[in-house]
Amino acid sequence: MSKDYYNILGVAKNASKEEIKKAFREKAHVFHPDKKGGDEKKFKEINEAYQVLGNDEKRKQYDQFGTTFDQQGGFGGGMNWEDFMRYARQGGGATYSNVDFGDFGDLGDILGDLFSGGFGFGGARSHKAQTRGRDLQISLALDFKEAVFGTKKTIELHKLVVCEKCKGSGGEPGSKMVECRTCSGQGKVRKVQRTILGNIQTVSVCDECLGEGKVFEKKCSKCSGQGRIKEKKDLEVKIPAGVDDGTTLKVSGEGEAGLRGNRAGDLYINLRVRPDYCFVRENDNILTKEEISFSTAALGGEIPVKTIDGEVSLKIPAGTSSGKIFILRGKGVPHFQHFGRGDHLVQIDIKTPSNLNKRQKQILADLREEGL
Repeated sequence: MSKDYYNILGVAKNASKEEIKKAFREKAHVFHPDKKGGDEKKFKEINEAYQVLGNDEKRKQYDQFGTTFDQQGGFGGGMNWEDFMRYARQGGGATYSNVDFGDFGDLGDILGDLFSGGFGFGGARSHKAQTRGRDLQISLALDFKEAVFGTKKTIELHKLVVCEKCKGSGGEPGSKMVECRTCSGQGKVRKVQRTILGNIQTVSVCDECLGEGKVFEKKCSKCSGQGRIKEKKDLEVKIPAGVDDGTTLKVSGEGEAGLRGNRAGDLYINLRVRPDYCFVRENDNILTKEEISFSTAALGGEIPVKTIDGEVSLKIPAGTSSGKIFILRGKGVPHFQHFGRGDHLVQIDIKTPSNLNKRQKQILADLREEGL
């Protein structure tokens, strides 16, 4: 079935080349697959439409024959979809030579608008993400009641922390700032890579000055200009009430320090809760079983029940059957990050009497005669 490229881009059939380019830019920003809410299938579709309508010769063929004309993958014998996406991810700083883009001399500019740091490819923003401190992940074991009521734990971490001597700047105290020799103060460097598709020239943030164009004349002697060193740190962490096995807590800024004063990473704590011999947890409810005698089930009475708060008395009505569940409201686990608590559910099991003496057997025999 023939595709309506004009409809895909949302332009009229007599739209100008600038109108087509503008429509492509707008839709590409919305549907780019690496952007939250993006759609790779839709992005591929609008790219295909632009490759045709943005090219005078192909547009003329499309208007005459529809999508049945030979598009050669939509890239005029040059790049396929995978090539396009790979080089799009180079960022707005990427330029191309000896690569056949057909008549799309402005494609590099469009890629620059779409991908220059906005979605994590290329540009200063992605470089900042690289100099951000690394996230850390650890596991922490808790006892059952520590998870229920919350606790405080001291964690020993061996990680990169801010250098105390230079305060994270990377420069020797008292050292002055000078122009970066690597990029000559530009904050960015150009690199040319030879590929089977031609020469690819990329512009990226300078690794030496991190895009600032200036560096300290002398690097910090303690951290060698990194602004961070590896040390042991004892961190006290508050475990909130109601956490469960498998809960992950995030402690912002407690990962490794960033390069030269950049933002630290985060610490993720994966909790493992040891089982309890007495209590079973189901979401925020506590489940236990209690055995009662035949006579208590028949006549009623009170029994002691252990809860996570301590022992309470549970009233057993006369005629209680085995398997009956009683609910102790608000005696369960505190809701994690919410007010209130779950319940404690007590299942009753009636203990069948054994090793009866002669008198007890006679009493039960009499009861049986009476239909009980």
